[in-house]
Amino acid sequence: MKKILLLLFFHLLFILSAFGQNAKDIVKKADEKAKGKTSIANITIQIIRPTWSREMSVKSWTKGNDLSIALVLAPVKEKGVVFLKRNKEVWNWIPSIERNIKMPPSMMSQSWMGTDFTNDDLVKEASILEDYNHTFLEEVLIDGRDCYKIQLIPKPKSAVVWGKVIMAIDKKDFMMLHIEYFDEDKVLINTMNCGDIKMFGGRLLPGKMEMVPASKKGNKTVLIYNSIVFDTPIEDSFFTTQNITRVK
Repeated sequence: MKKILLLLFFHLLFILSAFGQNAKDIVKKADEKAKGKTSIANITIQIIRPTWSREMSVKSWTKGNDLSIALVLAPVKEKGVVFLKRNKEVWNWIPSIERNIKMPPSMMSQSWMGTDFTNDDLVKEASILEDYNHTFLEEVLIDGRDCYKIQLIPKPKSAVVWGKVIMAIDKKDFMMLHIEYFDEDKVLINTMNCGDIKMFGGRLLPGKMEMVPASKKGNKTVLIYNSIVFDTPIEDSFFTTQNITRVK
């Protein structure tokens, strides 16, 4: 009985500590911290499989939640491939065939460039703020950091890839440290672990993210941030289909 009362007491403390901080507000703080008003990042992506691995180099630009570009710098075979997200539209420029292709919503759940990330994960067509309802679950400890565990369930009319997302967000520095992605049947598909925390542009953020598929033993994709610059002015005209062939 004492143990049960103690558990209830700590659960009440958690609710009280979260009171006044809406779960959506905490997700918003973490999302805004990771993106800033704008961001320019150089990223290394390692695709790891049981019998082989390969590496990619990517440069990305973001502005708010609606505008982003990702440019593949290496390897040579994929160099120059560009992904553009503008509001709810996603475009893919493929230099080898000199074609700019508008990606349908059905492709958002497919693998991005052979990685364990989906197209939606990388270009963020779905908004983790507007397309989901957010609720507190509990407090958890991730790598010695106290975190809020928050559940995201899609709103009824939202066109999203995931049927449920569970995030662990650091209470002090508002960093997303652990994310679980579930399909529409609430089966775990991918888990993302974030670490190597360091300063980027005056912000404390994870420098490495590992996406691990639940059903593919030995498979993972590691995303490493080499540099991030925040809040550099970028015109909206940079994020257009007319400019997609000129980014570098």
